[in-house]
Amino acid sequence: MPELPEVETTLRGILPTLLHSTIDQVIVRNRSLRWPVPDGLEAKLAGQTVENVARRGKYLLIGTPAGTAMLHLGMSGSLRVLDSGIPPEKHDHVDIALTSKKVIRFNDPRRFGSLLWAGDQPFAHPLLAALGPEPLSDTFAGSTLYNAGRNRQVAIKQLIMNSNIVVGVGNIYASESLFRAGINPARKAGRLSRARYDRLATEIKRVLSEAIKMGGTTLRDFHNAEGKPGYFKIKLQVYDRAGKPCNICAQPIKHRVQGQRATYYCSECQT
Repeated sequence: MPELPEVETTLRGILPTLLHSTIDQVIVRNRSLRWPVPDGLEAKLAGQTVENVARRGKYLLIGTPAGTAMLHLGMSGSLRVLDSGIPPEKHDHVDIALTSKKVIRFNDPRRFGSLLWAGDQPFAHPLLAALGPEPLSDTFAGSTLYNAGRNRQVAIKQLIMNSNIVVGVGNIYASESLFRAGINPARKAGRLSRARYDRLATEIKRVLSEAIKMGGTTLRDFHNAEGKPGYFKIKLQVYDRAGKPCNICAQPIKHRVQGQRATYYCSECQT
């Protein structure tokens, strides 16, 4: 599913077209997404000028004088910038049509995404209010994780994937960050030293930054606003490499399930 680098890549792709543009109309072809598209959203956005486009965690925020729309890509969603005359395909559920004759089109085969109305105080919305710090911001550091993990028995991988502690560290990038930091994903959060948390925070920032530069990771569904895949897959050290040799020690990469999510790691390099 799209994680923070994929959402940030999407944001950067739609920003030049969407920012300061006027919305002609919003066309909703299927309201039955993860949460139903609210009735009246089309009327709220029609005629509005987009004042800002931002990301909070994995949510995209489209700000107008009338309020803010909030979009989540779900497990298989993507946004494309297209000419308005291009006909929709099967899973094209929403169009944000602009007076410039461009369309921001939301495609979501699994319909786990969402388009919601967050009003004039978007960060107070229940889906955003309790989110932790952005991992690429100055407010996130090793101390953030150390303080959250002290005396806790939860596995470290599950801790860093908790969006109330830090946002946007999804399954792929959690596995990659833990590998680079040399930490076994099953290690109890309360058993890690402050120094190891400092290194982990550094690797989370580094992995996410590299992934953004490469347009994210495409394993199956993700494509950017131009329809192109992300290329960080070529730099994955452990994720989706079960049985293949570790690039550091040559031992086979192992696979396990944690919290119903696939985890990949090297038992030799990660302790």
